[in-house]
Amino acid sequence: MVGNAGDNSWLRAMPWVFVLIWSTGFIVARYGMPHAPPMTFLAWRYALSILCFLVWIWLAKVAWPKDREQWLHLAVLGVLMHAGYLGGVWAAIKAGMGSGLSALVVGLQPVLTAIWLSATGSAVTQRQWMGLTLGFTGLVLVVSNKFVAGSEGDTATWLNLSFAVLALFSITVGTLYQKRFVKPCDVRSANTVQLMAAFAATLPLALLETEGMNWNGELMGAMAWSVLGLTLGGSSLLYMLIQRGAAASVSSLMYLVPPCTALLAWILFSEPITVYTVLGMGLTAVGVSLVIRPPKP
Repeated sequence: MVGNAGDNSWLRAMPWVFVLIWSTGFIVARYGMPHAPPMTFLAWRYALSILCFLVWIWLAKVAWPKDREQWLHLAVLGVLMHAGYLGGVWAAIKAGMGSGLSALVVGLQPVLTAIWLSATGSAVTQRQWMGLTLGFTGLVLVVSNKFVAGSEGDTATWLNLSFAVLALFSITVGTLYQKRFVKPCDVRSANTVQLMAAFAATLPLALLETEGMNWNGELMGAMAWSVLGLTLGGSSLLYMLIQRGAAASVSSLMYLVPPCTALLAWILFSEPITVYTVLGMGLTAVGVSLVIRPPKP
């Protein structure tokens, strides 16, 4: 009984732990991007993450996927969810797009997911559509202060906007692809296969970059948290959430990332929180609760 209660408590906490970890992505970018080119940083991140997972797999004697088809599906998922999504976000920020605008673009993911599910005949209830609308309204309010009077660092160009849209479509297609094609398997071996594919896709782009890695304290700290927190923790939780939940409900959690990021930026960097930020956080929380609340029997 105690074990079941503990398991249930962990399952209930998983979405919120995921949001907290995933929200640190832009914080890491703020620390790391001034000292490294995006693709080279990500290639190092994937390589170090693979090493950590391999040690974990060896110590825990974790089983690998059994058939070639499963390996292929996981590799495609890795290119979408790691190389495409992370590569797009980091390239957009490096090309001059600020965190507010990039968060807003990627924040369209729950809406795209719901539109696709509706078009393919999957059930998205009226209550969930209301929640998605409220969540996106709250997201706009949270990041609205980033665009006041043309805030520095939030300039949109065709180049960085293309990178952000690539990230948006990559994580949207990746979420739907995993739910449709990827069979449940151990999250550690599944993540390792994904990271190997992401590393193979990212390395050629990293070799084309001319900027070097300035290995100072900020970059090493950003790299350590990217590997241990975001990849081993956040990506593993996202994989498990998609396996366990409906795609629309899991995607709606992404709405909570910009408000949580704004709160962390206020704590760590004293970035101002306005009335619109607080109101947006409240609307976003209500919207997500409407989407993920289980239907009444």
